[in-house]
Amino acid sequence: QVKLVQSGGGLVQSGGSLTLSCAVSGFPFRDRAINWYRQYPMKEREWVAGLTSPAAGNVPQYRESLQGRFAISRDNDRNTAYLRMNSVQPQDAATYYCRVASETTVYWGQGTQVIVSS
Repeated sequence: QVKLVQSGGGLVQSGGSLTLSCAVSGFPFRDRAINWYRQYPMKEREWVAGLTSPAAGNVPQYRESLQGRFAISRDNDRNTAYLRMNSVQPQDAATYYCRVASETTVYWGQGTQVIVSS
């Protein structure tokens, strides 16, 4: 059974930093790409960042507006992906989801809320 368990969300002060984690089990994590999305209330999920598979070079990719502030990484020994959020802004307040996919199925984490205080 594939499980993606997220942690690390919560309250962060504007301008501060926060790291989200996504622990993956039951899935060939080390061989696959990992992506992060976020969702605002009443809006569709939007792609935030991705890390290509190791075979594709483990290349980090970011939503253009987030380039330079967010950093995606992975620890294959821990089967865990991370999203480091720096210089957090009020518009970063959303629910964040990690995502992996096989050839046939997409798997999502349960979501973790980020709240930004001014």
